[in-house]
Amino acid sequence: MPRFSANLGFLWTDRPLPEAIEAAAQAGFDAVECHWPYDTPAAEVGAALRRTGLPMLGLNTRRGNVAGGENGLSALPGREAEARAAIDEALAYGAEIGAGAVHVMAGFAAGQAAHDCFAANLAYAADRAAGQGMTVLIEPLNRHDAPGYFLTTTDQARAIIAEVGAPNLRLMFDCYHVGRTEGDLITRVADLRPIIGHIQFASVPDRGAPDHGEIAYDAVFAAIDAMGWDRPLGAEYKPGGPTGPTLGWLDRYR
Repeated sequence: MPRFSANLGFLWTDRPLPEAIEAAAQAGFDAVECHWPYDTPAAEVGAALRRTGLPMLGLNTRRGNVAGGENGLSALPGREAEARAAIDEALAYGAEIGAGAVHVMAGFAAGQAAHDCFAANLAYAADRAAGQGMTVLIEPLNRHDAPGYFLTTTDQARAIIAEVGAPNLRLMFDCYHVGRTEGDLITRVADLRPIIGHIQFASVPDRGAPDHGEIAYDAVFAAIDAMGWDRPLGAEYKPGGPTGPTLGWLDRYR
């Protein structure tokens, strides 16, 4: 039976992060994950996790200059010092709250220099994370939502993971992003299963709750379950309003 994680980067964003964790527990989620929790003291997040008993699956590295349109730093040649500072910050925060993984964001870039920069920064991140028992994740983003993002396909991600060769560097397989650009989700998950570290989902194409749209999540979740995947699947969708009324899918798919 599938288990589910609430991504608090999109769900219950009208509440402080500790309260969002409490809400996820009350709604029946099995875990939580977040995007950029850094404005909330790690001690407060850790306390909420302990109260609820929910594990924190992961968090993202900072995007950089958000006002300037940045969406990650680790594939930007010449920004290595900033990228590694963001990696160190994410790993330190994650370690304090007991997070299992850090998603290292590549940013908007292209070309061989960007590839080499990203690979080097991922090797750095994986080495640092290994000392803390944490996983490093990379996630391809679709070209419609993030045009110009360095990492765009699962094949590109697989090649980078193989090149870096770190056992704790893995793929974040987001069914929404893959559904927008590659499709054939069940086949792609099965093919990539050995390198997947986390799975997320949302409807396609509107990134809403998984109870509508192009993807038949009842079939997708059943197939993933049949593959032996036993970790919580990440609900990273945009509720378009209060989160509570959108949660009808949670009981249905369990």
